[in-house]
Amino acid sequence: MTETLERPAIESPGGMLRGAVRGGIANLAGAACTGLAGVGVTWLAARALDPHAAGAFFAATATFGLGVTVGKLGVQTSLVYWPARMRAVGDLSRFAECLRVAMIPVAFAAVFVAAGLWFAAGVLPGRPDLIRALALFLPAAAFTDVLLSTTRGLRAMRPTVLLDRVMRPAAQLALLALVWVAGWGEQVFAALWAVPYVPTALLAGYALAKLYSLTKPEKSAVTDFTPRRFWGFTAPRAVASLAQMALQRIDVLMVAALAGLAPAAMYAVAGRFVILGQFVNQGVSQSAQPRLAERLAVRDAAGANLLYRQATAWVVLFCWPMYLLVFTYAPQYLRLFGEHYENGVGVVRVLAAAMLVATACGMVDVVLAMAGRTWWNLANVGLALLVMLGVDAVLIPRSGALGAAAGLAAAVLVNNLVPLVQVVHGLGLHPFGRATLLACAMAAGFFAAPQLLLWALHPGLAVRLAATGAGAVAYCCAAVRFRTVLMQGRT
Repeated sequence: MTETLERPAIESPGGMLRGAVRGGIANLAGAACTGLAGVGVTWLAARALDPHAAGAFFAATATFGLGVTVGKLGVQTSLVYWPARMRAVGDLSRFAECLRVAMIPVAFAAVFVAAGLWFAAGVLPGRPDLIRALALFLPAAAFTDVLLSTTRGLRAMRPTVLLDRVMRPAAQLALLALVWVAGWGEQVFAALWAVPYVPTALLAGYALAKLYSLTKPEKSAVTDFTPRRFWGFTAPRAVASLAQMALQRIDVLMVAALAGLAPAAMYAVAGRFVILGQFVNQGVSQSAQPRLAERLAVRDAAGANLLYRQATAWVVLFCWPMYLLVFTYAPQYLRLFGEHYENGVGVVRVLAAAMLVATACGMVDVVLAMAGRTWWNLANVGLALLVMLGVDAVLIPRSGALGAAAGLAAAVLVNNLVPLVQVVHGLGLHPFGRATLLACAMAAGFFAAPQLLLWALHPGLAVRLAATGAGAVAYCCAAVRFRTVLMQGRT
C-alpha cells in the first residue's frame, strides 16, 4: 500500500499526463466501486425499509455527512496543497509540522461535533436514535478523509483507492445486505453503515506512517509553509467545504422537514445517480490535484491548463453517457428501487440536465483552490448555497422533491458557471480543449441524437434499447480511435 517518495523533478507535459492518467484510471476504478456500492446501499434501503424509515435513514446520513465536514475543518484540501508545494520546491523538512498543525485541531473538532450531534439529535430532522448511532463513528470518518488526503498530497493514490474507494463501500454494502437478510431494525442498519469507517481510519493511518518513513526531510529553507499560512489557506476552505457538503446534503433534510420523510426518501433515491458522476469527478480531480498544485506553484500556466483540459475531457468521457442514459430511461431506473419511487422522473431529468453542464466545466473548484484562491471558492459556494436554500424554501412546500431538484440544479449551475468565469478571466485557464469538445460531441452524437430522433417516432422500448446498444458500441470504438487526443492531448 506504500509508494516510494522521490525528490520531485519538473515533469514533461507528456509525463505529467501519463502520471495523471495512471492515478486517474486507478481512482476511476475505485470510484466505480464506490458509486455502485452507494447505489447498492440506496437500493437496499429502499427495499429493506418502508419509505418513512428509508427517509429517516437518508436524513441521518445527510446529517452525518455535514457533521464530518465540520469536524475536518477544511484541512483535507490543505493537506494536498501544502505537501504538493513542498514536493515542488524540494523541501519536505516541515511536513511533520504540517501534519501536527492539522491533525490536533481536527481531533478536538471531530469529538466536539460528534458530541453535539448526540445531544442535539432530538431537534434535528429525522430519527434521533439513527443520528446518535452514526455520531459514534464521526471522528473515524473525519480522520479517514484527512489521513488519505495527506497521502494524496504525497502522490500516493493507492491508499485512497484501496481503502476509501473499494474496502469501505464494499464492507458497507455487505453489512447492509446482512441486515436485509436478517431482518434487523433501522438502528442496526444505520450503525452497520458507519462501522467500516473505523478500520478504514486505522489502515489510513498505517499507510501514512509508512509513507512518512520514506520521506527525506532535507532542509533547503525554500518552503513557504507556516502555521499561519496553513490556516489562512484552510479557513475559507473549511467554510467552503461545509457549504459544498450542504449543497449535497441539506436538500434531503429540507425535504424531510418541509414535505415529510417519505418524499425525502423519494428525492434521495431519484437523485442517487448523481453520486456516480461525483465519484468519477472526484477520482479524476484527486489524481490531477497534486500535479496541478505543483504546476501552479512553479507558475507553469501552460502545464496547468493542459492538465485541466484533459481532466475535464476524461470526466465528460465517462459521465455524459451515464447522465444521458439516466435522462432517457428515468422511468426504468426508478423501477429498480420499487413502486414507491416511480413518481421521481422529473427529479431525475432535472438533475441529469444540470450535471451535464457541470461536468463540462471541469474541476473549477479544484483549480481555484490549487491556485490559492480559496476566498473566491468560498464566495462561489456560499452564493450557490443561498440560491439553493431560496429556491428550496419557495418550491419544496409546493412541489416536494421536484422543488428540491430545481433548487439543487440552480445551485449546481451557479457553483460551476461563476467559478468558470473566474478561472478564465482571473487565471487564464479554461477546460474547452480539443479533447473536451471531442468527448462532448461523441456523447451527444451517439447517445442523445438517436434518442431525440426516436422520441419523435414513438417506438417501443426494445427499439430504444437497441439504438442505445448500437450507440454504446460506436462510442467505445470512437474512444479507441481517438484515444491519443482524449488521453494525451495529441492529434
